[in-house]
Amino acid sequence: MSLGPLMVDIAGTELTSEDLEILRNPQVGSVILFTRNYRDPQQISALCDAIRGVRSPPLLIAVDHEGGRVQRFRDGFTRLPPVHILGRRYDEDRRDAARKAHSLGWLMAAELRAVGVDFSFAPCVDLDYGLSEIIGDRAFHRDPQAVAALATAYMAGMREAGMAAVAKHFPGHGAVRADSHLALPVDRRPLADMEADLSPYRLLIENQLPGIMAAHVEYSAVDALPASLSRRWITDILRGTLGFHGCVFADDLSMAGAAAFGDVVERARLALAAGCDVLPICNDRDAVRSVLRHLDAEAAPPAAQARLVRMRARGEVPSNLRSTAQWQQATAVVAELTAAPPLILTEGQS
Repeated sequence: MSLGPLMVDIAGTELTSEDLEILRNPQVGSVILFTRNYRDPQQISALCDAIRGVRSPPLLIAVDHEGGRVQRFRDGFTRLPPVHILGRRYDEDRRDAARKAHSLGWLMAAELRAVGVDFSFAPCVDLDYGLSEIIGDRAFHRDPQAVAALATAYMAGMREAGMAAVAKHFPGHGAVRADSHLALPVDRRPLADMEADLSPYRLLIENQLPGIMAAHVEYSAVDALPASLSRRWITDILRGTLGFHGCVFADDLSMAGAAAFGDVVERARLALAAGCDVLPICNDRDAVRSVLRHLDAEAAPPAAQARLVRMRARGEVPSNLRSTAQWQQATAVVAELTAAPPLILTEGQS
């Protein structure tokens, strides 16, 4: 059985009969995990084993695990800082910041791989324009060169741990105030004015970036459809102009940012027609069932299948991960980055 284009979620910390019914559908190819699916490392490892045991080839398993505000698994995992802290370090010492970005990318990936997760939706390469609260400290920096350098180092760390990176949110979510979870943001800049946002993607693609997630943001001077549903953005610009050959993920099709463009079945059809390989539908089981009933059940094109398979984790993770020198060094980097700055008292303060 091939891997289908749908990415779905599951109900809790164990698979239910309803989950199993959904996961066995050939239109499903991957699973995304959330905090509700996690209790401790042993439980999540058993859950990942169960998911992999449902089908052959095994379904892919993903999670949003950037650090900071966006880290689904916490107790039993290293608490990762938001990547903006690496941007501050970049302003002081670029080489050291890149080394630390590599360490954090490796640590995030190694700990997830140790429990059976294939990939994380990271890194976030949106620019920090100071406008978007939903992005905020999830962005490395305002300077596209800094973002490109740090994201490339972070991706290299993930790759060393055997995990494929997924850069997001293409072509950029940082220049709009609205949160695409709640509304459709509109960015009115012409394409020529978006080169800074595209710049990190150029370097990442040159360094064999495996995956990209497209944003539910409408760039009205380029296309009336949001990037996630736009053939202009996905096929013409991303695959054509930028030469990206990896896996393209739509953002969650149940989000409000996509809701203005038809029901969930129509959104799924638009995303596939645009050139997306994977269609996440999260926190809405009725929407998943509707898409499974009505989306044409044709086999995914061979090229899309190949791109999706390349998202699978590679290599082995040491069973004694936390005893390795590399894990200890990486967690020391986290401790250094998150240490409170010394309190400096000036005259008259106490």
